[in-house]
Amino acid sequence: MTRLCRESWPAAGPPRPVRAVHLGLGAFHRSHQAWYTEHAADRDSWGIAGFTGRSPGTASLLQAQGGLYTLVERGPARDRPEVVGSISAAHDGDDASAWAGWISDPSVALVTLTVTEAGYHLDGAGHLDLGHPEVAADLLRLRPDLGAAARPARTMPGRLAAGLAARRRSGAGPITVVPCDNLMGNGAVTRNVVLEICEAVDPSLTRWVEANVSFVSTVVDRITPTTLAGDLALVERTIGREDRAVVVAEPFSEWVLAGEFPAGRPDWVSAGARLVSDVAPFAERKLGLLNGGHSLLAYAGSALGHSTVAGAVADPRCRAWLDEWWDGVARVLPLPDDEVARYRLALIERWTNPRIGHALSVVARDGSLKLVQRVLPVIHRYRAIGQPPPPGAARILGAWLAHLRGSGAAVGDARAAELVPLAAGERSAAARALLDALEPGLGADRDLAREIAVTCRELEGMDG
Repeated sequence: MTRLCRESWPAAGPPRPVRAVHLGLGAFHRSHQAWYTEHAADRDSWGIAGFTGRSPGTASLLQAQGGLYTLVERGPARDRPEVVGSISAAHDGDDASAWAGWISDPSVALVTLTVTEAGYHLDGAGHLDLGHPEVAADLLRLRPDLGAAARPARTMPGRLAAGLAARRRSGAGPITVVPCDNLMGNGAVTRNVVLEICEAVDPSLTRWVEANVSFVSTVVDRITPTTLAGDLALVERTIGREDRAVVVAEPFSEWVLAGEFPAGRPDWVSAGARLVSDVAPFAERKLGLLNGGHSLLAYAGSALGHSTVAGAVADPRCRAWLDEWWDGVARVLPLPDDEVARYRLALIERWTNPRIGHALSVVARDGSLKLVQRVLPVIHRYRAIGQPPPPGAARILGAWLAHLRGSGAAVGDARAAELVPLAAGERSAAARALLDALEPGLGADRDLAREIAVTCRELEGMDG
């Protein structure tokens, strides 16, 4: 078989001119933002320079293939592979020189991000956690010489500060930052953490960012399971070339954006994206119904012995709990009932695709960050109308408590060393402690803590 590269795949054409930079060169970016850019009507004018977040592995694979990779759209009955050519350059995230060089290039118009919720390094009040060891280390790296190649920043806020400092020095003009992670108001969140690290390092850079950088808010959606060895073999048989950077995704995709693009953007609308004045209703819908539902299945479903979303949603017990949660969320969503109903039906159709192996162990990671975005806003909406939280909220949090106590998927959380001990012992006390860990003062809601303890006990007593 022939190794895939641009020379051995003439139909892909030469690399496109880089006009966008991306941080977080993982599978989701390649199934989503890179895919939308590939399908934009003006795609020939928009190449992406992608940077990995932590490991250089993906960059190495893409470099060897000239930036090309195969995306396998996996439907319920068949696979549809296509070669994506929107990534024109791939770099190790620690390549500070390349990072500063691309962002300071006046032809580059935007930076997109997929760094997961943990990559924003937020404290309990929603600000940049300047005391976090990685953030503190970046402050030391950045202070002597912003963007110095010998001292690469490691966090997303630090890397953006270094890149934007380089753009200011080059006089390249305005640029847009487009976060694509599951955070409510992700544009405002990104703006805040960037301004806060700039203020701590160089207040004059803060003022430049405020005047020259637009932060767009988004809602993104496309299930992108882990690529397996069988997927690599399938693509090799299909296209007759080895591809070590294959990505698998469901047919469905969504991208909703709100904000300004002063230096331009690809025609993502022609590829199916939506530009709106406010993404908040769409974000609340997705975080509550899709992401909250995923968390419920990840903790409760894995405790019952399921390993994938499709396996869990096919279990009548999980499906009943899912409907209970969705009913509670639907009552406080700022969207028409018929639109919410259509979205719920679409989720069931997507999640029951038996050929998408979306692992619950992956969904379960970093619950301490995700639940703050997915469950706590629903609790607060009910409080705002003078009602107790819906039963589904206690169901999710009770399943998370059981997860931290050893049920289901293995715990993978940045705060595991703190949370696992809190979850041990008497369940009501553990529930109060965990609620306070998610949000100071929330543990005072003894009724909610009691319900969490009850659902935890029920789940721990069930036979998977």
